[in-house]
Amino acid sequence: MTKLRNQGQVKTAEVYTKWITGKARPTQITPSGDWNIWLILAGRGWGKTLTGAYDALIYALKNPKSQVAVVTPTFGDLRRVAFTGISGVMSIVPPECLLEGRGQGYNHSASEIRLYNGSKLMGFSATEPDRLRGPQFHRAWCDELAAWRHPEAFDQLMFALRLGENPQCVITTTPKPQPLLQQLLKRDDVVTTRGTTFENADNLAESSLSLLKERYEGTTLGRQELYAEIIDKLDGALWSTQLIEKSRVKKLPDLQKIIVSIDPAVTSGANSDETGITVVGKTENSEYYVLDDQSGKMSPESWGRKAIEMFHKWDADYIVAEVNNGGDLVERLLKTIDSSVKYKSVVATRGKLVRAEPIASLYEQGRVHHMGVFPELESQMCTYTGERTRPSPDRLDALVWGLTELSKSRGETNWRIS
Repeated sequence: MTKLRNQGQVKTAEVYTKWITGKARPTQITPSGDWNIWLILAGRGWGKTLTGAYDALIYALKNPKSQVAVVTPTFGDLRRVAFTGISGVMSIVPPECLLEGRGQGYNHSASEIRLYNGSKLMGFSATEPDRLRGPQFHRAWCDELAAWRHPEAFDQLMFALRLGENPQCVITTTPKPQPLLQQLLKRDDVVTTRGTTFENADNLAESSLSLLKERYEGTTLGRQELYAEIIDKLDGALWSTQLIEKSRVKKLPDLQKIIVSIDPAVTSGANSDETGITVVGKTENSEYYVLDDQSGKMSPESWGRKAIEMFHKWDADYIVAEVNNGGDLVERLLKTIDSSVKYKSVVATRGKLVRAEPIASLYEQGRVHHMGVFPELESQMCTYTGERTRPSPDRLDALVWGLTELSKSRGETNWRIS
């Protein structure tokens, strides 16, 4: 036992030294001083995950029997990124520092990393805020906070961060126009570090850097994804964070109709656009609700199954899909997966911005409500100005198709002739 403890202590010193004097840039080193939250707002590839992983691990190694919370947007992110990802905790922790024994060390089923000194890194998903009600922590690492669908998970974490003399929280995220981030930036107990993708150019593959530049450089989204700007609303954009926030709700009324809407991507490669999949509903008195956003990069088979999954989960009336590129193939795909699904196709004959204007008017009237937070969707809403851009705002397109279908069913949308 003494030998194991000595090995762990030696390796702890090596981890700390390797990070502080070797890998870390000055902006990646945990700041000194009196603070409660270290907020890192940085572009893609800056090194956010590695910074959070090192901070959490070093704290746990230097403070025996400590409990460190690691909270990510989903359990998938926890496993694939924060714990076992290429920059995750398991990529930097020496084997000698892990607790030995069957089921010890990294416990996948328990979402825990157990160290030789009694410390634990305990993993949580922001999709389940109530799981943070019971435990208590000395320190916390929140990864991609701007992508959390349930901001109340952060509140529950703060209640649980109460062990030790100086419990602190580290947040690593690419910024989005999210109310929680904007609130944190105004607090006196928050230390903020900002960084761009290009600060880490020496450690990024040239091909990756070229891909990021090709996809985002010179675009509005690039200011957010590469240069870490919080873009609340652009001139020409139809939505703002405040417009969405004022009608956000937590409780759902009885709905008269529910629709799953799809804006399908043509291809499914690494450089493809996303397939937009949203779920929207309306009440008898024509109030509209955004219920879910399941958009993402998927193969046709995957997005077809996801759309049908949402159709059954929400007991939807039918699926509506834009078919400019897919034609009859979209219906054929859905019917092959589930022949009972109800389906309707729509064809785009006007530009995206023109299609979106009547829906933005419904938001301005306070008649569209978001059931929870949809970070990626809301970011597209607040940054799209009608300019041709990559990636395409497919989440927004799907939302517009769904709300258009709901609103025009009673002749309420005032279409602009073009």
